[in-house]
Amino acid sequence: MQRAPAFIAAILATALMPFAGHAQIAVSSNDGKAILVDGVSKMPDSPAPDTVTIIDLGAKPPKVLAELQAPSSVAGPPQNVAITPDESIALVCASMKVDPADPKKLTADNRCSVIDLKANPPAVIATVEAGSSPAGVSINRAGNMALVANRGDGTVSVFTIAGKTVTAAGKVDFGNPKAGPSGTAFSPDGKTALVTRDGDHKISILSVNGTKVEDTKRMLTGGFRPYPVQVSPKGDIAATGNQGGGAGDIDTINIIDMKAKVARIVHTIDVGQIVEGLAFSPDGGYLAVTAQDGSNRPASNPFHNAKGLLVVFKVDGTTLTKAAELRTAVWDQGVAWSRDGKTLLVQSMGEQLLSVVSFDGKTLQAEGEIKTKGGPEGIRTADK
Repeated sequence: MQRAPAFIAAILATALMPFAGHAQIAVSSNDGKAILVDGVSKMPDSPAPDTVTIIDLGAKPPKVLAELQAPSSVAGPPQNVAITPDESIALVCASMKVDPADPKKLTADNRCSVIDLKANPPAVIATVEAGSSPAGVSINRAGNMALVANRGDGTVSVFTIAGKTVTAAGKVDFGNPKAGPSGTAFSPDGKTALVTRDGDHKISILSVNGTKVEDTKRMLTGGFRPYPVQVSPKGDIAATGNQGGGAGDIDTINIIDMKAKVARIVHTIDVGQIVEGLAFSPDGGYLAVTAQDGSNRPASNPFHNAKGLLVVFKVDGTTLTKAAELRTAVWDQGVAWSRDGKTLLVQSMGEQLLSVVSFDGKTLQAEGEIKTKGGPEGIRTADK
């Protein structure tokens, strides 16, 4: 009986820890500065604060654990969020902000917020500065380095991570301010990183040795305006998505053979208009891709569709085969997998919600929605 108070205190402490147990954290960044009006992206008269929604993707159904304010932006691929492997912190980067000199316009931002996911409630504990218009961010599986693509100045910012402290550690400059670095992705061993460049339609390969990050000068050329990028958890392939020219044509994803003597693009697969987000399942067996597919166009446009596309491909080496397809969101953005590969979250910027979708290996089924404050435009889970 003497141990009862301590026992009860332990139970209460556990109950107050929002991410204890078997939770799988997904972080969605949400832009309050952009809305879709008859197929046109506009800034509202009174922009709402940007927010971050923290979700337990391991719950059935997924549930919101917390919401907080942090700067973000729909400009750039839906990968402006990254989470450390131990799910202790998240980085959320903001490409654009309201112009202090003219509140009716947007201007380049340079902030990345460090969010303590273990705090109760979760909170922004620091802000670090990247380059101009930081977009895609990734964290290596060792949890000690982050790379941020800066679309506004043709660079990639390097940050070191020690516990919950994020420190600037230099930049990689591509020598072309208009290269438009957009997405970044580490290989599982952390020795290589890919950077998409939607300004000059290339994909750069970086070498990583400790805290030293260098441009190998090796560049891949796939589709028009490469945007999101991710390396498979198996490390054998990577996928990039192409935004295309925005003229109603069907756009593509590229598959990169990472195990070849020299990494190169080996397949190009059509998806839909304007490929926006992609994510490998945790076991590397599937690749989920979102395409706006006309859902962001005016109803009068000949290429308009009421909903965008979620497509899941089965992965067999470097070969991808379509497994399932679902029309699920308006102005689609990012997509994230549950750890068991049975649930996906798909961001709808136009409807300001996350679609909850089930997957059984053959079919996709809409199961519910999670409303967000602002338009969800970036989402990630931790790479483990």
